[in-house]
Amino acid sequence: MFPLKRVPQGRAFILPGRRPLCYTAHYSLRIKSMKATKTTLKNGIRLVTIPIADAPTATVLVLVETGSKYEDKRINGLSHFLEHMCFKGTTNRPSALDITKELDGLGAQYNAFTGQEYTGYYAKGEASRLAKLLDIVSDIYLNSTLPADEIEKEKGVIVQEINMYEDMPHRHVHDVFMNLLYGDQPAGWNIAGTPEIVRSLTREDFMAYRGKQYVPEATIVVVAGAIDPRTVKADVQKLFAGVSAGKKGGKKKVLDKQSAPAARIEKRETDQTHLVLGVRAKPVTHPDHFVLEVLAGILGGGMSSRLFQRIRTELGAAYYVRAWNDASTDHGIFGVSVGAGNEQTKDVVRATLEEMARLTREPVSREELEKVKMYLTGHLYLELESSDSLANFYGMQEVLTKEMLSAKDTATRIRAVTPEDIRRVAKSIFKDTTLNLALIGPFEKESEFLSLLTFPK
Repeated sequence: MFPLKRVPQGRAFILPGRRPLCYTAHYSLRIKSMKATKTTLKNGIRLVTIPIADAPTATVLVLVETGSKYEDKRINGLSHFLEHMCFKGTTNRPSALDITKELDGLGAQYNAFTGQEYTGYYAKGEASRLAKLLDIVSDIYLNSTLPADEIEKEKGVIVQEINMYEDMPHRHVHDVFMNLLYGDQPAGWNIAGTPEIVRSLTREDFMAYRGKQYVPEATIVVVAGAIDPRTVKADVQKLFAGVSAGKKGGKKKVLDKQSAPAARIEKRETDQTHLVLGVRAKPVTHPDHFVLEVLAGILGGGMSSRLFQRIRTELGAAYYVRAWNDASTDHGIFGVSVGAGNEQTKDVVRATLEEMARLTREPVSREELEKVKMYLTGHLYLELESSDSLANFYGMQEVLTKEMLSAKDTATRIRAVTPEDIRRVAKSIFKDTTLNLALIGPFEKESEFLSLLTFPK
């Protein structure tokens, strides 16, 4: 339903993986008036409530700790396909139209999304309609009937979604990059699977997977907005009372090793080359997580960042330039994404490596570091101006770290990063042996780019 989570968006503090929910802020919140509270219900479901005084909206987000990393090769893409199917009818709302008509009649925004380590379903609407929103989202999550005829029809939709993203080189290059790093293991597979696998899936596959993964201990219900936490808790206990217990299915640990630089080219006759240059970094729970976020801000956070100035302003070689830290539970990536002129692609790679290497040798000035910290904390608060963004902020932390930092806590950790931290972490990750380059453009010889993959001394 919602775009697959793969491309890093530069939203540093949603924590993970490659595409958090995308929200548009509609109003300002009084940040001090909210406090997130987590409660574990008797059946094992975790409930997170974030009351916001005077907020005009409320958001219901149900997350389940499963995604493409929980699949084997035969069913690759099933997590995402199941997310689509949950909207095709429930025992209480027999058809997709029954679901969408009711949500549209509430004036709600609603959708779902899939990542490597989670799947989510959400609806946002007027705060006065919270009870109905909670009823519908819980029904979608718990009671989907997964009709076989709808599965067959939706296969065509999924295949076209795969084709659509492959036709978007600025996005597809991240899939190429992930496969380059992780190869034939879940972290390197496409979240949506392949057309061949999608067409082979059966209703029995869906039923078995949902029964194994959509269990109470893997389920998180997040409700944010103008809410009464006690009322919400009572409603959630009632709506989720009949959920079947079960032991959650696991996932294999990511094999995260590399001994030499690597490059991969997907040749296309494009007018612009889209590239990702990156290194292996740290998991989301690593103590240096926020150092890496600040490091990404220095290199590619905003129009005053080093890479934006070097590649776009000085070289005139690209329109978009961004740096990002993509941290999952058992691995991490630090990368730079650029859309460059074909004839300037090698210059862009060299410039990026030079700026990375400079961070290992020269301490960042206090002035620049303070500017970056202000940029990051300012954007953090701007991104938390709506009930849905707050639900995502706290829900994703619960999925990935089991630690719910407030905006203030997060800002404190950002501000604690020192120039010495930046240099130390840069030296630990910017190594020739872990360099990787993926690009889509009118090139053939990977050897031409492999020879570039060394940090200037």
